[in-house]
Amino acid sequence: MQHESIEASLESLQALNQNPVDPLPSGLHLDHSITLESPTMRRIHPVLSALMLCLAVGCSTSPTGRSQFLIVSPESAIQQSRGAYRQAVETLREEGEISQDRLLESRVRRITGRVVTAAVENFPKSAGWDWSVVIVDEAETVNAWCMAGGKMAVYTGLFDELELTDAEFAQIMGHEISHALADHTAERMSRAMAIQLGLVAVSAATDGSRSAGQNAEVLAQVALELPNSRVAEREADKLGMRLATLAGYDPEAAVTLWQKMASLGDDRPPEFLSTHPAPNDRQARLNQMIPAMRDLNPTGRKLPATAITIID
Repeated sequence: MQHESIEASLESLQALNQNPVDPLPSGLHLDHSITLESPTMRRIHPVLSALMLCLAVGCSTSPTGRSQFLIVSPESAIQQSRGAYRQAVETLREEGEISQDRLLESRVRRITGRVVTAAVENFPKSAGWDWSVVIVDEAETVNAWCMAGGKMAVYTGLFDELELTDAEFAQIMGHEISHALADHTAERMSRAMAIQLGLVAVSAATDGSRSAGQNAEVLAQVALELPNSRVAEREADKLGMRLATLAGYDPEAAVTLWQKMASLGDDRPPEFLSTHPAPNDRQARLNQMIPAMRDLNPTGRKLPATAITIID
């Protein structure tokens, strides 16, 4: 697809920005037929300038020390996620898909609240977040997510299909919360915005043969389908396992969780698996981390639960 080639080009440009190359070797001649005065360049030069500026200044560092490409600030991601979450909840209400199971609500509140406590203690920036969870009543959907700013959703299919232990559910919430803590939402939005700039440049270079509406449609699809990178997933695995352990849950549950995921995926790949790496590889990596995680909380002391909002 067009957006895939644009994203590949962005990665190459970002690498050049970090590792400048030597001047052009002798004997290499540039084609000057396209100049800043040509009609094509007059159309796309402002867009390309904006794109290069984004690549030049959009640098941040993740909790694991990884360099991140951020042209959407974490604060902006939180603000935009708040609006998107509100719309998602309204749609769920209209369709009658918000769970009214009070026992499940109590369980989700207790476990998630403890993981949130660990998050706030280790990432003070999240202390002011409006931590919220909507429990989506979809028995066949095995999924969970957390937007920037602590806006979360869990699907009843997680419990119906996987028969989760408390520790396994804590691992899921730790993983998803870690995506928010590590600014992965802002990272994905930045990639989508960079792709949008690329699409605008393509439209300008072709005399606008693609309408603005068509470009917006493509961007919306990209933003929805763009998964977290493998590096981001590994970060969320490590941070999430740490949070769940500090909250008082057995880190070995991370391995048993993915064993269940792998088994379920044999017949019907859950939504959760469609955006995450292969379970078998993940199990091996998580298993290696268990001893170090146990050292973080040898007695398994459970943290008090932070008050969170359960959407009904």
